[in-house]
Amino acid sequence: MRPALQRGFTLIEVMIVVVVVAILAAIALPSYQESVRKSRRADAKSALMGASQAMEKFYTERQTYAGASLGSAATDVYKTTSPDGYYTLSFPALPTASAYTIEAARTGAQTNDKCGTFSINQAGVKAVSGGSLTVADCW
Repeated sequence: MRPALQRGFTLIEVMIVVVVVAILAAIALPSYQESVRKSRRADAKSALMGASQAMEKFYTERQTYAGASLGSAATDVYKTTSPDGYYTLSFPALPTASAYTIEAARTGAQTNDKCGTFSINQAGVKAVSGGSLTVADCW
């Protein structure tokens, strides 16, 4: 008599497949997460550019940056959160008659981003702080 044909997979074969999938996931997941964080940086950049434009409009109307504020009131020049909500905008120091700096700090899912806090001033100088990447890498 012929022995019956075996069908299916052995436990060893299944475990090998599980290990291979786990290794691929361990490599792919961090790379994917970093790619998503990198794409969300556009949220900070667009918010800072919008706030900067609003500050220039404020200056054109009043000939000073002093008195400008961020928030949700009708008198505020711009919102305190970025359009997608991954960054919070603030003035590290109150705007003066001739100067301002606006910062976009990471919040929520973007907290682990390598760029840190983005900033821009009245001269259009862009900077990053609190992260491991340079201005050229982030902006």
